[in-house]
Amino acid sequence: MNLATISLAYLRARALNTTLNVLLLALGIATITLLLLATSQLEERMQRDARGIDLVVGAKGSPMQIILSSIYQLDVPTGNVSWKQAQELARHRAVKKMIPLALADNYKGFRIVGTNHDYVQHYGGRLAAGRLWQKPLEAVLGAELAVRTGLGLGTAFIGAHGMGSGEGEHMHETYTYQVVGVLAPTGTVMDRVVLTDVTSVWAVHADQYDIKDVARIAELMPEEGKELTALLIQYSSPLAAAILPRYVNQNSEMQAASPAYETARLFSIIGVGVDVLRGFALVLILAAGLSVFIALYNALLERRYDLAVMRTLGAGPGKLMALMLFEGALLAGIGVALGLALGHVLTELLGVAFKAAKQVAVTGWAWVPEELWLIGLALAVGIFAALLPAWRAYRTDIAGTLARG
Repeated sequence: MNLATISLAYLRARALNTTLNVLLLALGIATITLLLLATSQLEERMQRDARGIDLVVGAKGSPMQIILSSIYQLDVPTGNVSWKQAQELARHRAVKKMIPLALADNYKGFRIVGTNHDYVQHYGGRLAAGRLWQKPLEAVLGAELAVRTGLGLGTAFIGAHGMGSGEGEHMHETYTYQVVGVLAPTGTVMDRVVLTDVTSVWAVHADQYDIKDVARIAELMPEEGKELTALLIQYSSPLAAAILPRYVNQNSEMQAASPAYETARLFSIIGVGVDVLRGFALVLILAAGLSVFIALYNALLERRYDLAVMRTLGAGPGKLMALMLFEGALLAGIGVALGLALGHVLTELLGVAFKAAKQVAVTGWAWVPEELWLIGLALAVGIFAALLPAWRAYRTDIAGTLARG
């Protein structure tokens, strides 16, 4: 009989003990796997969404709220800024490009974003069908939104006021959007929004001005009615980073927010909770290691006579030591395999929950290099826990053990 056969037979004989040890280790591994997969994907997605945007300008309020609402479409905007001030800012020498955003409505929980074609270009969008909008109330759908809602080229829909689910909200029944294009997947925030012209948003909310000709909304609407939610800005030079935010904050009613700084601050806040959970998972892994040690040590005491008999039958001390080490590694191997599988399944379930909430995509069918270190850690814990029992097995006193029976 080889080591594997002997070890498996003994572990099967103590099925309850073995199962508890494996589950304890698996829970720790699964927790860390879930954290690794979720945080790495969220961080990658948020960096991708914010790439190429140096500054976001919005209404006075929380800078982080401005970033979350305008770049990631995750929060409620701080308010609106005037079109006139936005045009003045666009002419500033520190501004290379400015992309306007007008947010106010949603369709079944997916936001309707008024902007220009630069937004599509910025995220590397390409059309899967149709064309980009050319006039008010023409809409282009993000790839994920099109799949989830069933809307397609040529279909029509009406928006609901606000950033909620679209159920029980005020519907803009007077104004119907016409879908003229569907975008191919980009893996960015653009996949889950409806894109249209800024003037579409103005038209839908211009009831107080009684403007009948929607096509001429930009020229017929008075200046005070022309508002934007946020401005996505690219700097014209590195020096602009020192000039423009201060200029905006001190010389206008608007507020500047840095995506790089606010995103880093967000992850530092989230990181505290992640570190706590990771620490808890490591405690579980160490507890599993201690449990494996106790199980193997008790097994050694129970099998002293069996090990002595094996020695008399020709098994060397090194083989007995290897047997105990193998059992520790086997328990760790089963635990890490089960833990990794459970971690990926839980991440996939988390992704389903995010998807239902129209949030960023997370999948369990991904792999991060840190999982290799996790496998190594678990195996090391199993082998380390088996070291003392293995050493005691190596030093088995054959004559004394057989004499005691």
